[in-house]
Amino acid sequence: MPRPRGTGSLYLQKDSAVWWIKYHRNGRSFRESTRTTDKRVANRILGKRLAEITTSTFVGPVHERITVAELAEDLFRDYRINGRKTTDDVQTRWRLHIEPFFGPKRVSDVTSDLVAKYIDHRQTESASNATINREMAALKRMFRIGMYATPPKVFRLPKFPKLMEDNIRTGFLEDAQYRKLIAYCPDLWFQAVVEMGRTYGWRISELINLKVGQVDVEARTIRLEPGTTKNKDGREVTMTTTIHNLLTQCVAGKSSADSVLTRPDGKPVRDFRETWANACQCAGVPGLLFHDLRRTAARNLRRAGIAEGVIMKIGGWRTRSVFERYAIVSQTDIAEALKKLEATN
Repeated sequence: MPRPRGTGSLYLQKDSAVWWIKYHRNGRSFRESTRTTDKRVANRILGKRLAEITTSTFVGPVHERITVAELAEDLFRDYRINGRKTTDDVQTRWRLHIEPFFGPKRVSDVTSDLVAKYIDHRQTESASNATINREMAALKRMFRIGMYATPPKVFRLPKFPKLMEDNIRTGFLEDAQYRKLIAYCPDLWFQAVVEMGRTYGWRISELINLKVGQVDVEARTIRLEPGTTKNKDGREVTMTTTIHNLLTQCVAGKSSADSVLTRPDGKPVRDFRETWANACQCAGVPGLLFHDLRRTAARNLRRAGIAEGVIMKIGGWRTRSVFERYAIVSQTDIAEALKKLEATN
């Protein structure tokens, strides 16, 4: 007796004892091997497929075989196409942590529960919440790219939690410490990079990659081209007198394509971590990060009465939430505020 219409069918291929199933979805027929010779098991597999079609959870036998590793390749291609500077970073995170856990798994097997198990696994390895969040962001991006692919490779997006981060910036460079820092390394390039860092709050990569063509000595401006900064936004600032004097010397005799910051032997400055660490030790601020100059610049600009919206544009903070993470009120600021309060009583 034939099966009722819409319930699919079971059949055997010639010279094979393995059962195959046939069913339809949206007018398209699907055939797949059940990999079993037991008709009852094959019938259950057919029933599972029909239930998936009814509940709109059907992805098809081909898409069921797609692995997370395939999504990772699509992610890396997307990074290369868009020229993202964090390509090496995301590939390293994938290779060291995400791939061993998720790589061989099928996309259809990745559930919110499995994601939670990964987070728990990484926390037992003492990974920080910030590190785990970066890994979650990469994984989520993989799935979103797969979801919008043609044809789609992902039909269901699991929940990727964002953990609470405790990575508020700490540390300021005070004026007295700044003078000791410069005294340790009086080279022109070092004075210039530190002065610009604490004045504008620019990132180290934005400073060491400056070209002479971006510096207009006569107009007293420095320009960061769109696409060269972390958030891809361009910026232009006016030089202070100190920075103008330093950069006038830095660019003298150079062509527009030359690096602004060069060592005494003429080589462009690419890495100065050792010099920075030794200078900080000499200045009495061991462990201070160059990135802390962003915080120092924001604090100094705020003290000068500059509107926060303008400070954000100068330093390249796109969102208020990120800007607030720098917590740019020092204990000295608080003490001074309380002194003023007492004076009014």
